[in-house]
Amino acid sequence: MQADKEIDTSGLNCPLPILKAKKALTDMQTGQVLKVIATDPGAWRDFEAFAKQTGNELVFQEKTDTNFVFGLKRR
Repeated sequence: MQADKEIDTSGLNCPLPILKAKKALTDMQTGQVLKVIATDPGAWRDFEAFAKQTGNELVFQEKTDTNFVFGLKRR
């Protein structure tokens, strides 16, 4: 999936990846997709909860050998 914006939060622990994603989403238009790269294992459940709480859609999430990648569609 093509992302409109990408942020790398590698090395940051909770809640910083969520906070940076929240800030990035405020600068985006409805329907645009934000790609977030994280290394914090807790990010997996954090981004699921964040999407449910904010109404932004978690359009993809994947684990790689070194990180976690999330796609959030702006509501």
